[in-house]
Amino acid sequence: MDLLSNLALGFETAFTPVNLLWCFVGVLLGTLVGVLPGIGPTATIAMLLPITFTFSPVTALIMLSGIYYGAQYGGSTTAILINLPGESSSAVTAIDGYQMARKGRAGQALATAAIGSFIAGSVATLILAVAAPPLARVALNFGAAEYFALLVLGLLVSISLAHGSVLKALAMICLGLVLGSVGQDVTTGTPRFTMGFQELYGGINFVSLAVGMFGVAEIFRNLETERSREVGVKSSFSLWLTREDWRRIAGPIARGTGLGSVLGILPGGGHVLASFASYSAEKNLSKNPKEFGQGAIEGVAGPESANNAAAQTSFIPLLTLGIPAHPVMALIVGAFILQGITPGPNVINDQPALFWGIIASMWIGNAMLVILNLPLIGLWVKMLTVPYRVLFPAIVIFASIGCYSINNNPFDVYAIAVFGVLGYVLIRLGCEPAPLLLGFVLGPLLEENLRRAMIISRGDPTVFLTRPISATLLAMGLACIIIAVLPAMRSKRAQVFVEDD
Repeated sequence: MDLLSNLALGFETAFTPVNLLWCFVGVLLGTLVGVLPGIGPTATIAMLLPITFTFSPVTALIMLSGIYYGAQYGGSTTAILINLPGESSSAVTAIDGYQMARKGRAGQALATAAIGSFIAGSVATLILAVAAPPLARVALNFGAAEYFALLVLGLLVSISLAHGSVLKALAMICLGLVLGSVGQDVTTGTPRFTMGFQELYGGINFVSLAVGMFGVAEIFRNLETERSREVGVKSSFSLWLTREDWRRIAGPIARGTGLGSVLGILPGGGHVLASFASYSAEKNLSKNPKEFGQGAIEGVAGPESANNAAAQTSFIPLLTLGIPAHPVMALIVGAFILQGITPGPNVINDQPALFWGIIASMWIGNAMLVILNLPLIGLWVKMLTVPYRVLFPAIVIFASIGCYSINNNPFDVYAIAVFGVLGYVLIRLGCEPAPLLLGFVLGPLLEENLRRAMIISRGDPTVFLTRPISATLLAMGLACIIIAVLPAMRSKRAQVFVEDD
């Protein structure tokens, strides 16, 4: 009964005209940035954070959440139509989706993606509603040592799931921790790493860092690698699925939903991992695995369901523990902080309308996305023909004005340029900025809980090992690093043996 009454409160909050409007705006923008390759939800949310400062907390978070899961829908459109995924999680969809389009079945592929996304998103939201309250109650029993260990685990898991070099991912985490420590010391008030700038006494502006690292840096990269986009699929085609199509997609949608719901909770790239894992599972379970890569409808249904389910359940660690599962969630943590709310287990008790309003808005947003996506396919196809060099000046101006408007401080705009150049350099060096953002957001929390645990234990560092939950979480983090490092060690040993021979 508590769940039903809480959901009733959530729908009452989400169904207000203002929240419905901004939920619609969020999913529409999310679909748009998912369709346009090179922009993505991370950069978009970073650039829209300044606008949400004037919204109520629930309205701001409903809109930002809509952008995120809306982008998961939109990314499949370009993956299917022009073999150019708008989102990294849609890369798997392109394998069979584009082949279906080339065979004249683009409509069926898009309909499958939309249906699978809607079902998976709805089920995963229900899992979020059921699982979040008990997890929040458990989290309320965590002390400083447990929170420190949990934050360490989140950072180490994000390293193990990062693409490319583990060493570079670790370096990005450390750089993020250093940037997060800029400003006055929490305990003594002593300035740290401010380089004489009074504007840095309150710490680095989160919005400036996010817009620079993910907005401006991505613009530089996209301008460097821009290529022509040719849409070789007709915009008018049938969306109807045959009875055989329904039979073939039912199992993949169910399995993808379950797989994505579990993997979405993992820090790092759970939604990307879920789509790849789903595709692999469907290929292994198929009676005709040779069809995969040639236009198998299961290769669209499974991954699309998995990445959308993961997009919803990635809110579980954020709403219950205050731990972001990936960069987009880190930005939403920033939105919480901008609104004066500390994310974590207390939100469900202190802000029940906010907590349940966000969950209820996900069902509403998923319904809006199904209604929006299929009729607007023709419009998205035309949007793909707009040159990126025409879009980027408007994006930069919009982001700069928004960032300046928060504190009316030109220093924040200069910071955007600095972090934009830094982000571009890191990308060119093969370093992912995403772990840096996680380190920046979690760093102050990590330091605060470390100090609190040491004060409570009177300076005894073994407190992290003598408390069972803390010791277990740290052991899990160590296991993640070992798992991540072992393949690299094996490959180096193999190279040595080859050279010796």
